[in-house]
Amino acid sequence: MKYFVLAELTDSAVARRLHIDNTPTPQVTENLIALVENILDPARELMGCPVRVNSGYRCELLNRCVGGVPDSQHLQGQAADVTTTSLSENKRLFEVLLSLPFDQLIWERGNEHGPAWIHVSFCKDGDNRKEVLRL
Repeated sequence: MKYFVLAELTDSAVARRLHIDNTPTPQVTENLIALVENILDPARELMGCPVRVNSGYRCELLNRCVGGVPDSQHLQGQAADVTTTSLSENKRLFEVLLSLPFDQLIWERGNEHGPAWIHVSFCKDGDNRKEVLRL
């Protein structure tokens, strides 16, 4: 893990406010490390500028509190919502992520200039679908 630390992928203002323990299991930690090593660090390297994690791992209670779907890859430590400094830089990040071995890549909100944030996932044990969505 070159550009990211585990705390970035488990931190949550909602968890702090609601006193939710969002500590990952060892298996979830392995998944988070794989996500960083295969997706987030390479994307940061290619971007040449900071990439911020808005949301990474979420325990079940936290996922419910933030309105996450019940089968979210965030629950397994396989997904992160990321952003940069602007819609146009988020668009560039989306294009960079397209070149990596992701499982799912979602352009979240925003407009034609770029997404408000990007959901990206990676499965270390299995086939990555390369599914691209725009919400």
